[in-house]
Amino acid sequence: MDRRTLLGGGVAVLGLAACAQDQPARAQAAPATPPDPENILVLQLPSGEVRIQLLPELAPNHVERIKTLTRQGFYDNTPFHRVIEGFMAQGGDPTGTGTGGSRLPNLRAEFSPPSRARFVRGTVGMARTADPNSANSQFFIMFAPNSSLDGQYTIWGRVISGMDAVDKIKRGAPGSGTVTNPDRIRSARIAADIR
Repeated sequence: MDRRTLLGGGVAVLGLAACAQDQPARAQAAPATPPDPENILVLQLPSGEVRIQLLPELAPNHVERIKTLTRQGFYDNTPFHRVIEGFMAQGGDPTGTGTGGSRLPNLRAEFSPPSRARFVRGTVGMARTADPNSANSQFFIMFAPNSSLDGQYTIWGRVISGMDAVDKIKRGAPGSGTVTNPDRIRSARIAADIR
């Protein structure tokens, strides 16, 4: 199948299911544990910095792939080649055609049940062809929830800061989402590697 069908007519993105519960306020709340810098992806976009929390508990092999490619500099200067208003921004293809990927082998699906993770605003998922085990390097960031993607695409991250920069990514043509002169990732780094 042509790799241009990575997300088909509609891309699926998952976000972590909301699990906050109403609890009485405590006099001294425990300090929040900051995210592990080894599991934070930092993207520099033309519109600003985006921080994505990697979720190895959901997709360990996909997270490892993102870290490997990031540390190789693979994502630097890659375009957001398919961007659909109200849906998602897709990148991670150095050719900008939607058909490219890395030289590494494709990954087996690591789908999460909707009870564990869903495609909501800020969810980051892995793009693929019609073959569930065809994810390689391309990914997408959700602008809005899309439950049709739940359990159909691998969720490996969520935006924890900089969603305003994601919202400013240049949109593509209506329908196809193909972007002319697309915005590019200036750099991608794992937070633990930034000095």
